Amino acid sequence: MEVLDEVQSQSNQGCDEQDGNTQHPTMNCRSEVLEVTVEARQVEEAILALLHTILLHRSTGKFHYKKEGTYSIGTVGTQDIDCDFIDFTFVRVFSEELDRVLKKAVSEFKDALSSDGMGQISLEFYQKKKSRWPFSDECIPWEVWTIKVNVVNLANEQERQICREKVGEKLGEKVINVVEVINRHEYLPKMPTQSEVDNVFDTSLKDVQPYLYKITYQITDSLGTSVSTTMRRLIKDTLAL
Repeated sequence: MEVLDEVQSQSNQGCDEQDGNTQHPTMNCRSEVLEVTVEARQVEEAILALLHTILLHRSTGKFHYKKEGTYSIGTVGTQDIDCDFIDFTFVRVFSEELDRVLKKAVSEFKDALSSDGMGQISLEFYQKKKSRWPFSDECIPWEVWTIKVNVVNLANEQERQICREKVGEKLGEKVINVVEVINRHEYLPKMPTQSEVDNVFDTSLKDVQPYLYKITYQITDSLGTSVSTTMRRLIKDTLAL
């Protein structure tokens, strides 16, 4: 886990880090932003539901090469996950290794958040561009998903139960949005030859092969009052029904 100032990164190593403002003329990097408002105990489940949904559609089975240019692709298993603190069930790739990597990154993000704070965690997909010795390979991003997280404190168990239901509804909407975006016919790295597969996919996992990715996060000191007020108004409106 590499730490750079206030940003921590869980990444596939081997590339130079690119400045967030750097322009890459060889590729347009598309960006999507999702926002969730949750109480502290819901942070990890909400983020994992979204990250796993994205990676479900950005992973393949393992490539099995017979000879250069000829390969078969293994199957990708899936698993339904029921949340403990949100009325929501999501589908993830059946890979304990991938799940451990995501849980570690999300847990560190959650630990850095204050009980009424806000922050964002990003999932960036990239591909490597080989550089001549002695320079490191260049990492060129092609898709970035940013999840903005607002944490609120609730007064009692009745409010927590309403929040449990409302967050589940919102997550359902976000998942549909993710699938709609991914189903657009936009840029994906072309299928690599055997000698170039590590420039496009993370081949370190034994049971699944996601596109190369890294996870970073950033923390903001305090939660805006407008976000907290919106959640409380939503809860009060529900109580009034």
